[in-house]
Amino acid sequence: MADSALIEKQYEQAHDRYAELGVDTDNALTELALVPLSLHCWQGDDVGGFEMQGGVLTGGGIQATGHYPGKARTPDELRTDLNRAFSMIPGPHRLNLHASYGEFGGRVVERNAIETVHFQGWIDWAKEQKLALDFNSTYFSHPKADAGFTLSSRDEGIRRFWIEHAKCCRRIGAHMGREQGSPCIHNIWIPDGAKDFTMDRWKHRELLRNSLDTIFKEAFNPREMKDAVESKLFGIGSESFVVGSHEFYLGYALKRGIMLCIDLGHFHPTESVADKLSAILQFSDELLLHVSRGVRWDSDHVVILNDDVRYLAEEIVRGGVLNRVHIATDFFDASMNRVGAWVIGSRAMIKAILYALLEPHGRLKSYEENGNYFSRLALLEELKTMPFGAVWNFYCLNSGVPPGASFIDEILRYERDVLSKRTG
Repeated sequence: MADSALIEKQYEQAHDRYAELGVDTDNALTELALVPLSLHCWQGDDVGGFEMQGGVLTGGGIQATGHYPGKARTPDELRTDLNRAFSMIPGPHRLNLHASYGEFGGRVVERNAIETVHFQGWIDWAKEQKLALDFNSTYFSHPKADAGFTLSSRDEGIRRFWIEHAKCCRRIGAHMGREQGSPCIHNIWIPDGAKDFTMDRWKHRELLRNSLDTIFKEAFNPREMKDAVESKLFGIGSESFVVGSHEFYLGYALKRGIMLCIDLGHFHPTESVADKLSAILQFSDELLLHVSRGVRWDSDHVVILNDDVRYLAEEIVRGGVLNRVHIATDFFDASMNRVGAWVIGSRAMIKAILYALLEPHGRLKSYEENGNYFSRLALLEELKTMPFGAVWNFYCLNSGVPPGASFIDEILRYERDVLSKRTG
């Protein structure tokens, strides 16, 4: 059990320490409490979804490894797990939902025929939980994606199928936005690409461009739904050529006025995603982030408070663009407690934002503008040993979620009482 009196005392001491640097921790926490995080649904069941396709998870490097017991088998189980995760994550919440997670009543409903009714259960639940929904078209784990191409397929019938799927998803997203009174962000990621040498990259990218133009022809109120397109460096089966590369989608997004989605794990391991923000947001009004952790070739490890995530948050806060960047998580690990993975990754991202908000930005910028690079670097180093943890624990306490490591026991208790009873 957390000692609230001790946490409050430690916070008071931290407040005074940061005040010496010109940082008001109360203001930082007030600002943090306005930043929503969109939690991805697919960690809870290893990206399985609830369709009756009878297939396995395939496409574009998506691979959940591990067989830890207790994964969600039904929408109700997934919602129960999400509620438990949200109870341990401070701040306002959203849920990022994939189209394959509809409730189809045990029937096969093709993806080009999905409707709002298949997601009404999610909409009603979200209203009860006072959270908003985001949405993703699902272009993988389907027979019409087996050849490795969807929206850029040379087969006109395949392309038409996936174009119609995207149109369905945009209508569903707009309905979600109207129902919740907050724009639903609809994101498109496709697994299209080739394992080996490709003689005609030009044709596939032309086809993708034309497909996207057809999809986005129908206009929606941006107060209800906003579109985003997401790139990738490579995936399993698309090691040599990815149609939707960063350059392709960056050009398309800026040309067409569509939001760009950047996934931290979709770039070269030595490439700084944080550095891209101040470049892209010079020309784009908004940006969508999918926060994951790349390890070697795999891009979807559970997020931790590492340098990549911290640098990302620092660039957002330093640029004053918290209101222009939409932050969502995107990882899946089947080798550990899935609810615990959600909580670790989400809390890590929120910690990174808080860490950035506690920087003495004015002082650091003054050092830089005056060419005092010694003082800039020295202060940045000293910040690493400031009592950041005391401010975080106080935020958790005031948010009604477990501070410190106390969430571990709660997750293990939930595993014992709920997850361990699931079989099959």
